[in-house]
Amino acid sequence: MLLVRKNEMIPRTVPAWQHHDWQDSLRNAIRDPAELCRLLDLPEEIASRAAAADFPVRVPHEFLARMRRGDPTDPLLRQVLPLDDEMQPQPGFGTDPIGEIKFNSAPGLIHKYRGRALLIVSGACAVNCRYCFRRHFPYNSNNLSPALRAGTLKAINDSLELSEIILSGGDPLSVSDTFLSSLVSDLADIPHLRRLRIHTRLPVVIPQRITDALVQILTTSRLKPVMVVHINHAAEIDASVTEALGRLHKAGIQLLNQCVLLRGINNNVDALAELSEKLFDSDILPYYLNVLDPVQGAAHFDVPDTEALALYDQLRQRLPGYLVPRLVRDGSDAPYKRLLLGN
Repeated sequence: MLLVRKNEMIPRTVPAWQHHDWQDSLRNAIRDPAELCRLLDLPEEIASRAAAADFPVRVPHEFLARMRRGDPTDPLLRQVLPLDDEMQPQPGFGTDPIGEIKFNSAPGLIHKYRGRALLIVSGACAVNCRYCFRRHFPYNSNNLSPALRAGTLKAINDSLELSEIILSGGDPLSVSDTFLSSLVSDLADIPHLRRLRIHTRLPVVIPQRITDALVQILTTSRLKPVMVVHINHAAEIDASVTEALGRLHKAGIQLLNQCVLLRGINNNVDALAELSEKLFDSDILPYYLNVLDPVQGAAHFDVPDTEALALYDQLRQRLPGYLVPRLVRDGSDAPYKRLLLGN
């Protein structure tokens, strides 16, 4: 008989989902909080049905497989588990935490900072993170439908100071290769654009999204590609993630990581240092360590500035400078992300 100690991941044969393509994995993602708990040998009552109704659960099986069974404090589970805490209103936490709506100048387009603009490619994500700053964003009025896309592309074409477009969402890699290829081609036809940045979590939660076709789309355009992935904890990086991101790196795509400082997940120096080391082992440079955007429903993840600065000082003592991400805060009243600075 195989004895398994509590909180260890259980050795098992290759699950059926590993034979699916990435679109199958998107379709088969867990959407029921009770099922999420059952698959991890946890009591169903730790998940909040009310919170899940307010902001749906979505967890790919690939991401679930990296969680520890029987451990409600697992740092990956904590990112996706709906809790009653989300339903408690908190002063200073709202539905548009970084003031994007007033910069939503055309359908799907957020032109907030000089020189670059953000394009909402899709409202869909592969995983619904409970701290998501766009959990209340009006995606329905920001879709790039054929009827609206031409006007949005014209707005980009008319903004001559733009040199970079950031594909975001939701997750921009949740769309089909056909859609993405067409969009990249249209953007490459705008002469003053130089770079294409992709903000995505999909290569982390569903690594098989990194196909030969996707690599070709991103590397055959005249636009210089940059990919910013979102990884908050070293346990998110397994061999499949390293292999997928390695394919992008070998193709010449600059890889950066941004993470969010989250209470109960990575608010200790050991977790942050291990993340930076593992990122670099996977050819990813630590880029941003974001303090939490004050979005309604996520106050229980908040780390006060004093604690964040103390952790950051410890991290700078622990790591060489190139492995230390910039500690930043986004907001609605600045033309750039602000650095949080201590000593």
